[in-house]
Amino acid sequence: MSLRPLDGFVVGITADRRWEEQAELLSRRGATIVHGPTITTLYLASDDNLRQATRTLIDHPPDYLVATTGIGMRAWLDTATTWGLADELTAALSRARIVARGPKAAAALQIGGLAVWQRSPTEQMQALIDILLAEPLQGRRVAVQEYGMESPELVEVLSLAGATVVTVPVYRWRVPADLEPARRLVKAACSGQLDAITFTSAPAVHNLFAMAETPEDGDELRKVLNGPVTAACVGPVCAEGARQEGVDDPLTPSVGRLGLLVRALGDHLSQRRRVYCLGGHELVVQGAAIELDGAVDQLAPKERAILDLLVRKPGAVVGRETLLTRVWGCPDTDPHLLEVTIGRLRRRLGPAGGALQAIAGRGYRLDPDGPADH
Repeated sequence: MSLRPLDGFVVGITADRRWEEQAELLSRRGATIVHGPTITTLYLASDDNLRQATRTLIDHPPDYLVATTGIGMRAWLDTATTWGLADELTAALSRARIVARGPKAAAALQIGGLAVWQRSPTEQMQALIDILLAEPLQGRRVAVQEYGMESPELVEVLSLAGATVVTVPVYRWRVPADLEPARRLVKAACSGQLDAITFTSAPAVHNLFAMAETPEDGDELRKVLNGPVTAACVGPVCAEGARQEGVDDPLTPSVGRLGLLVRALGDHLSQRRRVYCLGGHELVVQGAAIELDGAVDQLAPKERAILDLLVRKPGAVVGRETLLTRVWGCPDTDPHLLEVTIGRLRRRLGPAGGALQAIAGRGYRLDPDGPADH
């Protein structure tokens, strides 16, 4: 048996839409999942503003259409179908030069029978603006399919260039009614129980920080996302949202696709795999998973925390007080809890357990040259 890329790692998911699909992709690679949605998608099929914008564009077809998301374009065309307006809307939009923000928007347009004129090279809004501002917009009509929120900056830029802008509000992102799962996700990240958190939109990042119970929790979240917890963002716009929150180097795949995000995260976290020789046995440590002589086992959180401290400097003694403070959060914790956990960890190490040694009056060490258990 051998370790899969994400065996031993715990990944938090902040998405609401398609989160089960994401969880399945991560689980197949071995990850343990914690779901704490920070966002919910509210579709506006019954909203008068959407119907009015649709009717306006049918009556006065746009010269340009900005398609910002695949989900938005699909939902708009599906809603038009329920209203009996699909053919009229498609005919009106087909006259426009259509700019797609990314591959998902482009795919949705093609499925809907609409040709893409240009596609943003970076999926960022500024790239869309640059494409449009290179065009003669004076007196032209531009339709903007909004991406979960209003786009006042984009509307202002296009209006100043002389365009008449029609915004199309297909859906809105909102904070979930139940905040507790997201708050538990924050606490899990800050207490060292998570290895990564995935984000599929910039608002999901902003909301996670906003939903932290205290400013101190938010500061600690920012600290761990710049340290041991990987912030994995689906694309450049999402990653920019993370940077705005103070996350310096979010993990981002080269193309904004969910499958590529999961693959990139697997590649990234599997680099933390370490191999040790203990008492003549090969020990592979990957997150909470260990592989000893080909047999895989899963460590409990405190067992993992102790092993993490011991393997940092094989052979060096780690004091009892340090272990109690770092693992249980308090040096006055009953030392018996440490002894019991050490005993369980030694048993999990099986034939290499003799390498985990107690040093009288001091603490414990992991001795690579220690005796093997037989």
